[in-house]
Amino acid sequence: MIPIRDTQQSECFPVVTYGLIALNLMVFLFQLTIGLDNEAFFYTFGLVPAKYTIPDMAVYFSNTNRFLSLFTYMFLHGGFMHFFFNMLSLYIFGDNVEEHFGPMRFVLFYIASGIISAGFHFFLNAASPVPTIGASGAIAGVMGAYFLLYPASRILTIIPIIIIPWFVEIPAFIFLGLWFLLQFFNATGSGAGSGIAWWAHIGGFIAGLVLVKLNEKIPQTGARNKVTRFTVRKKTPRLQQINTRGVNNDVDLLGAIEITSLEAVSGSKKLVNIPWGFYNRLYRVSVPPGVRQGTKLRLAGMGKADANGRRGDLFLEVMIKNAI
Repeated sequence: MIPIRDTQQSECFPVVTYGLIALNLMVFLFQLTIGLDNEAFFYTFGLVPAKYTIPDMAVYFSNTNRFLSLFTYMFLHGGFMHFFFNMLSLYIFGDNVEEHFGPMRFVLFYIASGIISAGFHFFLNAASPVPTIGASGAIAGVMGAYFLLYPASRILTIIPIIIIPWFVEIPAFIFLGLWFLLQFFNATGSGAGSGIAWWAHIGGFIAGLVLVKLNEKIPQTGARNKVTRFTVRKKTPRLQQINTRGVNNDVDLLGAIEITSLEAVSGSKKLVNIPWGFYNRLYRVSVPPGVRQGTKLRLAGMGKADANGRRGDLFLEVMIKNAI
């Protein structure tokens, strides 16, 4: 299963999420210049449990290096696919989790998830001389938080069937629950010797669950609201998922489209996703300037069909969200 996007909209620009993606990209580009098979680099900046437990190896690394390795390992990747799928997952799930925590706490949450995931791997592989690298553990924490915070969100997923891609929307709690079970079965089964740090993924996911609950007990300082003034989106997402419902058992359908007060004044163009069965149909919708709350936009012929084959219309009710 390959996730493409989620349906949970974020009201704030994810500055930390995009910043982490940019930082990982810069490090990956640097790795390309020195070679992705540079073992000395991985041993120096990767998480190597034997650095901390085997004296014959520990002697080659300073205390500073051993401390920094707990952070630097999560910004290294072993290849393009490793990097790409990690960043794709961070892009899909990071914005909503960042919005929940706020930018400052999300930074701490991300780093803490990465360190806790490293701890899981370390205690189960304490004498391993093999470097562990990658953002997977920290991102697993983001996925664990998403699982708890947005279980009803839906994940647009590609499921390859031979050579034909099948697009389907899967509830987040099912998608992420299956992902977690896959990590567990690999960690305890045949995948244990594959060289992938499955227990780091498991530890990161559990860390995400715990840290969400812990965050609820920590009082807010007000810093989040100050930052939000600058990160709140002035426009709603261009691509929106439309969930429809019937109108008085008629052939017409009713849905909702969200815009900000600024877009209500100036007008906007949106791309709406209207799922019918297993297909996802995209349509361009023009929101005219000066619309009001509750204005209905008509998409002719997009309703249900009656017994004679005549199709009704789909009406999109405008929902205006106040921008800061």
